[in-house]
Amino acid sequence: MKLKCIGWLLLCCTALSWGQTADEVRQMMWGPGDKHQKATTFPEKWNNESAVILYKNEVYDYHKFGTNVTYTRSIRKRIKLLDAAAVKEFSEFSYSTKFYSNKAMGSFWRRGSNFIGVRIIKPDGKTLDIDADKEAKEVNNEKKLAIPNLEIGDIIDFYFYSVEPFKSVYDYTFEAVETPLGDVYPTVDLKITLRTENDFFVNFNTYNGAPDLKEIPTGKSNDRLYELTASDLAKNEFPRWFYPLNELPCYKFQVIFARSGKFERLSDGFLSEKESIIKKTVAKEDIFNYYNEKFYPEGDMGPINKFLKDKTFASDEEKIRAVYYFCRHEFFTRYFEGFAVNDANIMYPWGLYSNVIFFRNEVPFVNYFMQFLKRQEISFDIIIATPRYNGSIDDLLIQENVRKLIRVNTKTPVYLEYFNPYTGADQISYTIENSKAYVLEIVKGKRVTDASTVTLPSSTYKDNLSKIKTQVSLVDFNGYKVTRDAAYYGHLKESEQEDKLRFYDFVYEDYEKYGTPKLMELVRNNRQRTQYTKELESLILKMKEKQKENFEANVEGEYDVKVDDYAFSLKNTGRFGKDNPLEVNETFTINANYVKKAGDKYLLELGRFLTSQIEIDKKEIERKNNIYMGFPRSFENEIIFTIPEGYSVSGLDKLNKKVENETGGFTSTAEVQGNQLVIKTLKYYKNYYEPNSNWNKMIQFLDAAYQFTQEKVLLKKN
Repeated sequence: MKLKCIGWLLLCCTALSWGQTADEVRQMMWGPGDKHQKATTFPEKWNNESAVILYKNEVYDYHKFGTNVTYTRSIRKRIKLLDAAAVKEFSEFSYSTKFYSNKAMGSFWRRGSNFIGVRIIKPDGKTLDIDADKEAKEVNNEKKLAIPNLEIGDIIDFYFYSVEPFKSVYDYTFEAVETPLGDVYPTVDLKITLRTENDFFVNFNTYNGAPDLKEIPTGKSNDRLYELTASDLAKNEFPRWFYPLNELPCYKFQVIFARSGKFERLSDGFLSEKESIIKKTVAKEDIFNYYNEKFYPEGDMGPINKFLKDKTFASDEEKIRAVYYFCRHEFFTRYFEGFAVNDANIMYPWGLYSNVIFFRNEVPFVNYFMQFLKRQEISFDIIIATPRYNGSIDDLLIQENVRKLIRVNTKTPVYLEYFNPYTGADQISYTIENSKAYVLEIVKGKRVTDASTVTLPSSTYKDNLSKIKTQVSLVDFNGYKVTRDAAYYGHLKESEQEDKLRFYDFVYEDYEKYGTPKLMELVRNNRQRTQYTKELESLILKMKEKQKENFEANVEGEYDVKVDDYAFSLKNTGRFGKDNPLEVNETFTINANYVKKAGDKYLLELGRFLTSQIEIDKKEIERKNNIYMGFPRSFENEIIFTIPEGYSVSGLDKLNKKVENETGGFTSTAEVQGNQLVIKTLKYYKNYYEPNSNWNKMIQFLDAAYQFTQEKVLLKKN
């Protein structure tokens, strides 16, 4: 079992200060005050579960003393193991013993400590404590702790305790916690504790039927204690295509430290009126007030003016798209070569750039385009949205969940999002498509005057398309030579770009498009330029070799077979519009796995060239949850098999399928055209969301696609 720092939170009733010893932590967890040390029973209804959590306790503690801030978090679980799978799950822990805070100021205050405790309670009541310090082994900068002699019927009781001190003179926003209330195993008792004091603001709310957070009197005006308790929690299931926070009982919270009113206004979150009030909701007025101070026209228009000089455009939409792609390079991608040589310790590049402006987040991006659109006298609004997997914008609580973008109010609205190397000026993130959002209305290009709501545009399965043409021919009747040409459109393009493109694929493309000098051309010293160029070329060569290895491994995973003679070429990066596809070509050979000799005939598993399809197992058939898709999408495949001279194919009827309904579909056709067998398939998902009642309809076309991959064609002599 791997304990991860981000989600750890637990423990008993009081948090420790930094500097506490392992023995003191152990006493706090398992000492005389532990009310759950004898918890062994659970409801009979859970007898057939893999394991049952008898007690789960999470603690979050935020305190300060002068400029020193200490964040303590802990988690304890006491779990009854009921089958071999649970025994295997808890037979090993991976964790870190120490860490360096990313919040700290100064080397001394960068230290932090983690403590772990594990004990086993046997069915006869015998307790075995595991000495983590002695038994854990160091592996790749992590500690791995094996739990020996774990058996069905044992109780494992473990805790993880983390103390993180740092200095903060002004303000700090702690990492948000957003998680379902339940666990992967049913839970008898759960307790979540939150401790704060003055200058710590808390946003906390529960959703989907989870119990409320309650304040516990402390008798001290500056100390605050909150608890959330629950019992008899069924286990959570996390099937494919599911957004847990949309349906499961859950809680979300974030703590923000701000020492004074000035820093409260500058803080990165939606704050309540005062620290003693828990903020549970974010209203339209909160949105307006927060972002009214964040967004304003700002930025030097010189680079854009230079770019636009002597250029003409058919419409404002065309101009805005051109400026967006130019700015994506000017303020973002042109520095990627510098990041690469700096990370590789080839050279320190930043002194070579003049007037470095790099947009690090959404705020400077929005402000810069506000300035541009204001100067162009083009109407626009600012959109405030949250990804659909976080729930509705009506339940917005955490500011970092907000996505900020600009809607340009041209004849056909243009949406502009903060850059990544592949973002387009005509397609918003699929995470916020088809969702309710706030519109910050701008007057005269410079002032937020109101906030209203809008539903953001949607895309269709035809917009988000994967189109693959696979040409196949036999090699000595013992394997195949394969050429695969793929084109990706819309949102399906984005993940493929992240996987298949490296900095040299898009940076040099942008250099050529915009006439930007390459980094090495900025090095004035000839000797240094020659040396750095050679080292950069070596770096790129190594990256390409590694890239090829990864792509070959991906293909082997898709086809579930060893491939040889693999080659890859990039035909088009697809970075300039949703209708501009990413295009790649791959060639390789595979062995006899797809060819089986049957007497003087051959069975060809041509259906497998569709690559792996979803196989719905027995556990997935009975689904309780609704279905949440990232976006509608479609997959077109054409498989062209060259029939050897003197041979013919039969058994094509099984390759002709058609299953379609309101959720999506799968269709396939197969016919002989001259000396080629041409197989065409289309699989598509129509919607963003399906109610659970439509799951069986989805299974129909998913099963049809999977069955297609199992079909075989008979090749025989004429």
